[in-house]
Amino acid sequence: MMETLEEAELCFPQINTSCRKHTRPQSESMLIYILLSFVSLFTVVLNLLVIVSISHFRQLHTHTNLLLLSLAVSDFLVGLIVMPFQIVLAEPCWLLGDLLCNLYYFVPFITVTASVVNMVLISVDRYVAICDPLHYSTKITKKRVRVCVLLCWIYSVFYNFMFLSDNIKQPGRYNSCYGECVIIIIGAVDLVMSFILPISTIVVLYLRVFVVAVSQARAMRSHITAVKLQSSLTVTVKKSELKAARTLGVVVAVYIMCYCPPYCVSLTGSDITVGSTKDFSIFLLLSNSCLNPLIYAFFYPWFRKSVKLIVTLEILQPNSCEASLL
Repeated sequence: MMETLEEAELCFPQINTSCRKHTRPQSESMLIYILLSFVSLFTVVLNLLVIVSISHFRQLHTHTNLLLLSLAVSDFLVGLIVMPFQIVLAEPCWLLGDLLCNLYYFVPFITVTASVVNMVLISVDRYVAICDPLHYSTKITKKRVRVCVLLCWIYSVFYNFMFLSDNIKQPGRYNSCYGECVIIIIGAVDLVMSFILPISTIVVLYLRVFVVAVSQARAMRSHITAVKLQSSLTVTVKKSELKAARTLGVVVAVYIMCYCPPYCVSLTGSDITVGSTKDFSIFLLLSNSCLNPLIYAFFYPWFRKSVKLIVTLEILQPNSCEASLL
């Protein structure tokens, strides 16, 4: 009898159309809160270190790092805004109203879209650097990269505003009961624009990079050179570019693994329902924002050096921005 009453308890007892509470064990709730809080804090701190590093040290003001900076900003917003709200959504009832529910989803969709476009831009950057190195400096200029990053964020805002306009115009229209936080996005359209098209572009570009990288590696091992001094310089440059391509390839691979599960739902042909029900795929998607800085720390010596300077407060010293990190 007690179990029946607990199951029938409403989120808002004074409202007959209110959702029913489905209480979970306290230990399970605490585990969810601690896990999300830890991942959120970790994501914010790590991405803040990336942002400070690339912004402060002049040696890191490269075209590729500017794209990494844009990606770090989107990951930082995920840890600062999206993950804390996931803690609120972990509750059985949504208590903040239908309008705030819709506005909440606006931020994560912007960051997700920005991450997708940033990954495409990073792939294009590596493609030109490896496959057309002689024209890299003329094709990929700092001004063009800045314009592309700006357009990336403008596109992310307008795309999701148009996509979520129906949900914003009529907040709560897809809720089955009062106290629920659910929105619906058009599965087929979003699947193509946010997943199939960009992921296909990324995979094709990196396959081309991989083929060229393998051929260059074979040429290096065979020592086929015309002029020894010139060849030595060329090999050094190519090794640097190949290392950057390999590292960013890992970033892209991890990104695809984290983002595939949520979008696989759309392969059934149905619209995606995004609501308060917790799913491992959502946590996997958000955890990608925490994994990117860890990849940098593992593969990039400059990131480890910059973090050391930041943590020891040497960054506050005069002319610290001129420190040698590469």
